[in-house]
Amino acid sequence: MKILVSSCLLGKNCKYNGGNNYHEKTVEVIKGHDVFEVCPEVLGGLGVPRKCAEIVNGIVMAADGDSLDNGFRTGVEKAMELIEDKNIDLAILQPRSPSCGVKQIYDGTFSGKLMDGQGIFAEALIKKGIKVMDSEDIKVTCKNIQSN
Repeated sequence: MKILVSSCLLGKNCKYNGGNNYHEKTVEVIKGHDVFEVCPEVLGGLGVPRKCAEIVNGIVMAADGDSLDNGFRTGVEKAMELIEDKNIDLAILQPRSPSCGVKQIYDGTFSGKLMDGQGIFAEALIKKGIKVMDSEDIKVTCKNIQSN
């Protein structure tokens, strides 16, 4: 199985605050599979650390009002180019991210409130027909992935 994974879930320090979102269950589940890791935000030229961002009326913005949309969208384009010929079966992504959120993202008020929706990378993967999965759901479906 060919699995795309958010780099931060694998322990890469590419999170907006300079840290990572290492996720042990993700690391366990991907063993023995072809893994492609990606951080669209880094691919888009956004630094580490960088400003915290949320999607506000369809545009990726920082809390101070700066638009980060170009960097985020450039990163998504580059990530999609990188995986174009990889025949990815599944993407395991970081929850709530403006790039990688699968089920929910922050609502754009920078108040910590969530809303249903996808980040722009998750949305692009879905449009391409790639199955996406929130890393928090691995505890439910771990056996299914490992048996493929």
